[in-house]
Amino acid sequence: MNLRASTLPPGWYPRTKGEIAAFVDRALASDHPRPAVAAAAPHAGWYYSGALAARAVNALAQGEEPETVAVLGGHLPRGARALFFMEDAVETPLGALEIDRELRRPLLDALGGGDDRYADNTVEVLLPLVRYLFPRSKVLALRLPADRSSFEAGRSVYRAARDLGRSVRVLASTDLTHYGPNYGFSPRGSGRNALDWVTDVNDRRFIDAVTAGDYAGALHLAETEKSACSAGAVLGAMGFAAAGRSVTNGGKSAPAELLAYANSAGNGEIPDSFVGYGAFAWYQD
Repeated sequence: MNLRASTLPPGWYPRTKGEIAAFVDRALASDHPRPAVAAAAPHAGWYYSGALAARAVNALAQGEEPETVAVLGGHLPRGARALFFMEDAVETPLGALEIDRELRRPLLDALGGGDDRYADNTVEVLLPLVRYLFPRSKVLALRLPADRSSFEAGRSVYRAARDLGRSVRVLASTDLTHYGPNYGFSPRGSGRNALDWVTDVNDRRFIDAVTAGDYAGALHLAETEKSACSAGAVLGAMGFAAAGRSVTNGGKSAPAELLAYANSAGNGEIPDSFVGYGAFAWYQD
């Protein structure tokens, strides 16, 4: 078996089954989600955003376990081609997670995709959660560019799954505003004013676009206001959810629900640099 090895160093997520189980059980102790067909999760280290990511994945885990979970990562610029994990399986602390090669095949053709040979956190950091909450599912892992083609890519995932008779749920990966000198983006200075602006204005505008199903608006905000680092992944989830709906949303995509919001600033002294995180879910109708 051609196994894709883990690339992230220790500290991004727990490395033993017991630690993963304890973390997820704590994060979901009071979580009672509706069954979702698609979700979006942050992709920072679990210390910062793992609890939000667990809630997003848990929304997908309600009901019958799907045959495949499609994990859509990002960190690709406008105009880039989609990149796929081309191995047979991917390594996780809970054992190998098999890749759905049959579903991957038509999507490589449809998206003109290439081989993802890069070390990138947007997919890998979510895979232990998928392996834990979907112990029998396969995975489809790819990264999408920050442009409108990713909305159509999500629709292509839906059509390919339908044509194969495959039950699939989609998990997208993005963080929100990266603020401060570490990221070269400090339009409101530092301290409380900066944190309030990120929380109440910059992140909020992107969140509102996503929950309204406005994929073009979400992409525009990510580009012009730097309010998401992997907007293509979110557009992919929106396209997948829209393709499966029996009702329209006024010419937009499927609306979403914000499950939770947080940031890395914590509750103490506000750091000069911090990141926003959101967990979203899309439902069938």
